[in-house]
Amino acid sequence: MNLGFLSALPGIGSALGGVAGLFSKPKNPANAANSYLDKIQGQTTPYYQPYINSGQSALKQLQEQYGSLLSDPNAMYSKFAEGYKESPGYQFKLKNALQAGQNASAAGGMLGTPMDVQQQSQIGNDISSEDFNNYISQIAGLYGKGLEGTQGLNSQGYDASSSMGNMLAQILGQKGQNAFTGQQGMNQANQQNWANIFGGASAAGQGYNSYNQQQQLLDWLKQNGGF
Repeated sequence: MNLGFLSALPGIGSALGGVAGLFSKPKNPANAANSYLDKIQGQTTPYYQPYINSGQSALKQLQEQYGSLLSDPNAMYSKFAEGYKESPGYQFKLKNALQAGQNASAAGGMLGTPMDVQQQSQIGNDISSEDFNNYISQIAGLYGKGLEGTQGLNSQGYDASSSMGNMLAQILGQKGQNAFTGQQGMNQANQQNWANIFGGASAAGQGYNSYNQQQQLLDWLKQNGGF
């Protein structure tokens, strides 16, 4: 075997390793990391989606209600008023108020006079207005509570949407960083492979030439009596 070839073997091995590295298809570590990131959305969506759905439904309801209030508030008031019914205590309160009025008129000698009749009518109107206004106030309060609850659902939906959007943005950003880092690593590996090829080839040539030079020196010494 040519001993010069043996001297070149380390360099040849390095060059062949570089060639093998270029033609191999190593796995990009970014792909392995991204495969886990891709699972996050599917696993977390069931926790966010109910709130997102309810928030979207609540937003639609709020838009309709506020639209009605702004465009025709009288129509909303009329709708509330249509449902008015005398309260359970209305007749009892009216009867007592009228009786008290009659007693007062009788005591003053005014019972049955036009003034007494007017007073009785005014008492009836006052009691009726008070009962109606109490009803409207209660209905408006309940309506306000309904709007407040719907706004709460809308806020929950917005928060859930924001959280999910931020999470997806972070995942996308991380995948982009992984892709950059993975490609950077592969580029560095390719650069190292080329360096191994050229460096190995150079080392192989130097090793082979160095052996030949040494052999030539030994042959010259032998010929000239050095050994």
